Amino acid sequence: MTISLVTERILCSELKTIAAETYVTLIKAVADLDKGIVGFGGKLHKDVEALLLSEGSDTKNLWGFCLHFDRPVDDAFEFRSHINMRPQDGNPSIQINDAKICQAIRDLVALRVDWNG
Repeated sequence: MTISLVTERILCSELKTIAAETYVTLIKAVADLDKGIVGFGGKLHKDVEALLLSEGSDTKNLWGFCLHFDRPVDDAFEFRSHINMRPQDGNPSIQINDAKICQAIRDLVALRVDWNG
């Protein structure tokens, strides 16, 4: 399964090609909010997390989410992942509870993904 670490702009059509390997209408993703990297693909968030960790990311900066291609962009984000369950970092559930973190992920994805491509 393909996992792509995105540090530049990527076309939405490219993400859909990666997503077709697993879930078709959605893609798993993990954002490194410190380094500005988003990992897309894989079957599980922990697979993307492991790749980012091997590239030098720090767990405290990694947040898992999904993008749904069958929804409007404003409703495409699902901020739930088991890697988000980190009580020591103030997030005791799989849902990201901090609106600022959710917005930072939206902003990073807007920077990295060309929704029209």
